[in-house]
Amino acid sequence: MRRVAVLAFDGVIPFHLSVPTLVFGRVGVGGRPDYRVEVCAEHPGTLRTPAGFDIIVEHGLDAFERADLVVIPSWERGMDISDELRAALHRAHARGARIVGLCLGSFAVAASGLADGREVTTHWAAAADLAAAHPAVRVRADTLWSDLGDIVTSAGVAAALDCCLHLVRGDLGSRAATELARALVTAPHRSGSQAQYIPVAVPEAADDDPIEYAMVWARTNLGEPIDLDSWARVALMSRRTFTRRFRDRTGNSPQQWLLHQRTDRARLLLESTTATMDRIAAETGFGTAVSLRHHFHRILGTSPAAHRATFSGQLG
Repeated sequence: MRRVAVLAFDGVIPFHLSVPTLVFGRVGVGGRPDYRVEVCAEHPGTLRTPAGFDIIVEHGLDAFERADLVVIPSWERGMDISDELRAALHRAHARGARIVGLCLGSFAVAASGLADGREVTTHWAAAADLAAAHPAVRVRADTLWSDLGDIVTSAGVAAALDCCLHLVRGDLGSRAATELARALVTAPHRSGSQAQYIPVAVPEAADDDPIEYAMVWARTNLGEPIDLDSWARVALMSRRTFTRRFRDRTGNSPQQWLLHQRTDRARLLLESTTATMDRIAAETGFGTAVSLRHHFHRILGTSPAAHRATFSGQLG
C-alpha cells in the first residue's frame, strides 16, 4: 500500500486540501485501498481555514518519513517555508518519496531548493510571482502539470485534480484512473495546457464549439487514417484556421493532440485486453506494431510490452 502525506497549514483552503485526500482516499482496485492518506501539519492541532470552520490535524511532519508521496496541496504567495519543513522535504526526497506541489504548492517546492535548475508548473496567474521569487527554477505557465519523476507540480484548482489522476494512472494504470474519474464525474485525462484557459473563453454550448466537435469526431475514429485537411473539413474550417484555433483551444497542434489520444487508447487496451500489438496498433490508428512501439516509448518512456506487464494485474 502506498502512503500519502498531505500537508495542511494554518489558513489552508479546504477545497485545495480535499483534492488529494479525495482522489487518493477513494482509489481501490479489487475492493482494497491502494493508498493510505495522512493529513499532517508542521504544528499539529487546530488549524484555521477561511471557510468559516477549523480543522484538527493529528499528525506532524513525521508523516513524511513513512510517505511514498508527499503532497503540498496549496500555499500562500510570500509565505516562507521553515527550516524544519525544508529539511523534512529533503529527507523524504532523498528517501525516494515523490514531492508534489499542487497549484501554489509549487511555491513551497521551489522554496525547498529541490527543483533548482529544473521546471515547475503553477497557476498561470501566479507564474510571474513564482519566477521572480525563485529565479533558480524554470516556471511553466502553459502546462496542466509537470512530472519530473521525483518532483510533480500542477496548475491551479481543477488542474490539481488532473494531476492527482495522472499520478493514479502512473501507479495503477488507465483503467483505475478512468473508473475513479467516472466516480468523481470528471474527465479521466485532459491533454493540453493552461493556454486553453488563459486567452480563450469557454463556449456556451459544445454544439457551438467546432473544435470540440472535431475532437469528439477524432476520438471516435482513432482507428482510421485522419489527415489534417479532412479533419479541418469536419470543423468547417480551412486547414490553416483549424490548426490555429485548435492550438488556441488545447495548447497543442492537432497532430500532437491526436498522437496522445492514440497513445492513451493503446495504453487502455494494453491494460484491459489481451489483444496483440498488431491488433492494438490497428485499432488505435498507429497502423503497425513498430509504429506503436516507437510512439509509445517516445511519449511514455516505456515499451507497450513492459507497460502491459506492469499492469497485467488490472485485467479481469
